[in-house]
Amino acid sequence: MSLIEAKKGQCVILENIEYGHKVKKKLQDMGLTPGVRLCVVSSGLFGPMIVDVRGSRVALGRGILGKITVRNAEA
Repeated sequence: MSLIEAKKGQCVILENIEYGHKVKKKLQDMGLTPGVRLCVVSSGLFGPMIVDVRGSRVALGRGILGKITVRNAEA
């Protein structure tokens, strides 16, 4: 599933980022690497989604959320 489908409070595991090299590199530099656990802090119909990644909060725009593939995290 894509990250845009995740709900507030849900934790997922990042599988892949399907975006251009520069954006992908920037996201990886921010800690979004395959296998990392992401927890959705805030998500609404409009505006960015805020996720907790490695103890830091990152705001991701709606355009990139559909390009990030995730799977449900086991508890």
